[in-house]
Amino acid sequence: MQNRTAYSGADDSVHEDLGSRLTVELASVVSAARRRATRDGDRQVDTAHLLHGLLESDPAVRAAFDGGPQVARLLGYLVQRSIGYGLQWHGTVEDSGAVPVVTEGGVPGWSPAAAAAMDGALDRAHARYDTRAGCLDLLAALVDDPESRAVEVLRRASVDTARLAARLDGERPGQD
Repeated sequence: MQNRTAYSGADDSVHEDLGSRLTVELASVVSAARRRATRDGDRQVDTAHLLHGLLESDPAVRAAFDGGPQVARLLGYLVQRSIGYGLQWHGTVEDSGAVPVVTEGGVPGWSPAAAAAMDGALDRAHARYDTRAGCLDLLAALVDDPESRAVEVLRRASVDTARLAARLDGERPGQD
């Protein structure tokens, strides 16, 4: 069970504190996901925004997949999101069912599933006694939620999410 308290506050100090618990690379991914959500007119950062940022920003994340064609297919789906694919998500809250929908005290500007994925990334880092979560930590946490938008995109791009999860569990701790 993931710790749901690591990233559940609602004030600005939480955002500052979060930044101190992420690698520079992952902090850049989070910033890119926030910008993408704003640009796309979405109310919240969701797991697909986070996946998009990870794929664009981190070579280790891209290396976790089955080669360049698979990564290109994933990026193609994610880019199409703002022009058609994903419009069924526009204006809705991503609730994968992995955690109860939080009506109060949630993370402003984040879907419940995205906030849970950030918690999962932090938990994964803490499990290896690291103080900062990295990009592979977040990718593993995204894959952990089979009902998230990120996993929906992965499946549509024919990614074997069980195989990806096993591969990520075999990665050397601390890589990002």
